Amino acid sequence: MSDLLRAPAEIKYAEELDWLESIDDHPKPFSWRLSPKMVRLFILGSERADGLDREISQKWFGDRSFVERSIVTLASDRGLLLIGDPGTGKSWLAELLSTAVCRNSTLVVQGTAGTTEDHIKYSWNVSMVIAKGQSRESMIPSPIMTAMETGAIGRFEELTRSTSDVQDALISILSEKYISVPELDSDGIVFAKPGFSVIATANSRDRGVNDLSSALKRRFNFVRIPVMTDRKSEAEIVRFRTEELLRRHSIELDVPPTLLDVLLQSFADLRASAAAAGSDDEKLESALSTAEQIGVLEDAILHSNFFGEQALTARTLASSLVGSLTRREPEDLAILNKYLHGVVEPRSKEEGGSWPEFLQGGRDTIATLS
Repeated sequence: MSDLLRAPAEIKYAEELDWLESIDDHPKPFSWRLSPKMVRLFILGSERADGLDREISQKWFGDRSFVERSIVTLASDRGLLLIGDPGTGKSWLAELLSTAVCRNSTLVVQGTAGTTEDHIKYSWNVSMVIAKGQSRESMIPSPIMTAMETGAIGRFEELTRSTSDVQDALISILSEKYISVPELDSDGIVFAKPGFSVIATANSRDRGVNDLSSALKRRFNFVRIPVMTDRKSEAEIVRFRTEELLRRHSIELDVPPTLLDVLLQSFADLRASAAAAGSDDEKLESALSTAEQIGVLEDAILHSNFFGEQALTARTLASSLVGSLTRREPEDLAILNKYLHGVVEPRSKEEGGSWPEFLQGGRDTIATLS
């Protein structure tokens, strides 16, 4: 695993999964590797009341009802659509679910404007077709077809970014559970094996790009993942991801709790400001998600490690926040400048602590970018 830039969850948590399989005596749907109860435990982590001989780490932070509804959907004959704002953990939850159910999270189709039916059905190896003709050997199955043939979970990322033709092709797969291959004289139908399902994700901010048809909506159970607003849960997510980052880069650097509080409070302030804004021009283009919060902290940690004093400072954190959240100039700079003057400056005078240094770091970065 050390030679992989990003190991999929089934490799990263292989030991944990093996152990859970060895003790799992609950009923399993289809060809699932873990029972629904163990899938939930793998994703949400163990508690003392579970009475296990070892601790299972929590990997996704959110309402347990979202996870339970997702698991129940996968045990039915309907697809699962995880929908929410950017950075709410939809893709990570889809990866964990696929990992726990079939130990394969890599059967993924990425939805874009250039995604075609071939990407969700099949294509051909041209050189083999020329040499031997069209056959199953010369066919290149899509990740979705492979999932059908093996009774696994296929994933479709950013479903609403794909065109209506692609979405229509997915309807027949979800309804009929087979793919017809008319080019083949025999063996021209690929049937799905028990356990096959599709987990799709959709960005709620993409509404209107390629809206889902009513027919496709009926083939999915929707699970809406909200933006994390609970301060304690968000802090746990940020700590979890930060610890992973430090281990991956072999960085020995402390993240002071006071600076984590500054980061959490800053995002809470900016979200409140965005909610009160009268127009989009008064909002940051950033979704201010937990994922973006982690990105700000990651940037600050790496900068501190490579170019700083091997210690995270409020000044570096502010610089990373301004640099990461500025996507439109001068609009976003103006919004951040207003936040620093209207919120951070009074707070730095009243509370002191890390806020004065955070204020100065933000001002310096805005001055550099302006």
